[in-house]
Amino acid sequence: MGKGGCAVAKQDIVSVLDKEREEKVQNQPKFYWAHDEEPHRRRKQEILGKHPSLKQYMGIDTSTKFKVAFWVAFQLLSLHALQGAPWYTWLFCCYTLSGSINHMMTLAMHELSHNLGAKGVTPNRFLAILANLPMGIPAAASFKRYHMEHHKFQGEDVVDVDIPTEWEGWFFHSSPRKVLWCLLQPLFYSLRPLAVNPKEPTRWEFINIACIIAFDLSIVYVWGVRELLYLVIGTLFGMGLHPVAGHFIAEHYVMHEGQETFSYYGPLNWLTFNVGYHNEHHDFANISGRHLPDVRRIAPEYYDAIPHYHSWIKVIYDYIVDDGISPYSRTKRVTMEKKEIDALRARGGLVK
Repeated sequence: MGKGGCAVAKQDIVSVLDKEREEKVQNQPKFYWAHDEEPHRRRKQEILGKHPSLKQYMGIDTSTKFKVAFWVAFQLLSLHALQGAPWYTWLFCCYTLSGSINHMMTLAMHELSHNLGAKGVTPNRFLAILANLPMGIPAAASFKRYHMEHHKFQGEDVVDVDIPTEWEGWFFHSSPRKVLWCLLQPLFYSLRPLAVNPKEPTRWEFINIACIIAFDLSIVYVWGVRELLYLVIGTLFGMGLHPVAGHFIAEHYVMHEGQETFSYYGPLNWLTFNVGYHNEHHDFANISGRHLPDVRRIAPEYYDAIPHYHSWIKVIYDYIVDDGISPYSRTKRVTMEKKEIDALRARGGLVK
């Protein structure tokens, strides 16, 4: 793996995939390019071969639904408590409380997208919509569709929309512009999929949208527009230049060449369903966040010796000030022909 990739071997007969890969590497040489499959599937089998006891942790975490219900209720109580508060108190709480809690709810949605909160797909979908309510912006249904592809096709050009676009890499290259990029993360996360890998909406998107509209209107009716803004702006704060949003960068931005997924072992995991244990999560996506520390404890030889982080704030700082790190600092791969990507898109992706 390397920046600009390695040259595709010249052969008398070159496959369609090789031609497409070479063309993409030449068109976007500033990304890191890998010419093998994503690493986690292979490593999972290797770890399970050595540590079969990890199978006991696979499955749902029954406490997730209670955590979601508690924090949704907490947000509603916050709306009541902050009525009439001065603007500076409102703004402080919007960034700290609403930003942190609503980001926590995005990571509850992440947990539930893997069906780790209840038995069966449908209960997890409704729990994800419940977690989505205080965010004020519909996201749960679409997130699940794109996130499943991020796991199965990690780094796949066009398919994995977690990777910034060529334009993002070209424009957000200086420290001031990278600050702006961090502030605009919510915008890129919502619009990038529509530009790179659009999907026809399904009934779950419409259910999600209807629930959010009904909830938002209820907030305005009971408390007012200011309280709805507290939720929506809190979501934007929490996904922008915010300590918990450091995981967006920490998870897959290449700060140590040769590695494309990184874990974080710090206290903010308490607020984020242990999403910082990101190598562990990609290795074992069917183990809930509650038990990801157990994965590291049982198989430390796979995690302790590779680069990892202890501060998301430090990750954000390094990303902004280091000229060698930018939106280009992501690993891409081409393991699917265009016709395969088109076929995947035509059937609505992995999940509808």
